[in-house]
Amino acid sequence: MDLPEVELRQLRVFAIVAEEGHVGRAARRLGIAQPPLSQQIQRLEAKIGHALFTRHPRGVALTPAGAELLPVANAALALVAHGVDAARRAGRGEGGRLRVGMAASLASSFLPRVVRAFRARHPTVALDIREMTTDPQADALRDGLIDVGVGRDAEPSEGVAVRAVAHEPLVAVLPRGHRLATAPDFEAADLAGETFALFPARAGRAFHDRVLGVCRAAGFTPDVGHEAVEWPTLIAFVAAGLAVTIAPKGVALTGVVRRGLARDAVTAITVSRRHGDADVLVEAFLDVALAAASRS
Repeated sequence: MDLPEVELRQLRVFAIVAEEGHVGRAARRLGIAQPPLSQQIQRLEAKIGHALFTRHPRGVALTPAGAELLPVANAALALVAHGVDAARRAGRGEGGRLRVGMAASLASSFLPRVVRAFRARHPTVALDIREMTTDPQADALRDGLIDVGVGRDAEPSEGVAVRAVAHEPLVAVLPRGHRLATAPDFEAADLAGETFALFPARAGRAFHDRVLGVCRAAGFTPDVGHEAVEWPTLIAFVAAGLAVTIAPKGVALTGVVRRGLARDAVTAITVSRRHGDADVLVEAFLDVALAAASRS
């Protein structure tokens, strides 16, 4: 279907003339002279191909063509006004939608603080939280599937900028009843020879390498017997007595024992975004994340 090139101002003039029922009153309301207003109506009628008004001594009345056009014109004007208002609010960070990829290991620690703080500052913004391990967040950003990613030890890549907003200690996680669970002088080196359950490199290489680095700094390479991309699964392996692991302190732990590691055994909580993206909602989320991290 061919669409005539109808200008928005012509629809507005038409709708106001229809509302006033008088060309002179419509011109005064619009703050323009009557001849230019009449010309706008004539141009619109030429594009429609039919007269929109009939003239009578007291003003004008809609023709059948005008009566059909009026509700459509009013709907179009309202839709545009709504869109402009929504765009302005989004530009001020007062509306819109923000899609956030979030590593599951942050669900019980960092995520609640950030979400509460963001919603308090930007109550009209819809937050779309998507569980996503760290490395896939970069592809999701490049593909436009998310607007910001929150993970662990993310590294900059093509088209993706990364900022560390906080650091969290790493801890050893042991089964209850393990020989090291209550050892008075526990060290990472004591884990040598244990079977490990680890987060795989494909889901977050930098974090995976950081855990391996803790082990190697303690003088051993871990024997990895189990892998899982979900922390509850890894913790379940440990709770069942199948393995030990090294996890961020904020990961929810049940049925296991946590032991502290060296002070420099930490993981970075990182926020990733498209390089050069100046979206006001992304900026607002980063500000909130930094503030939430400083209070933790």
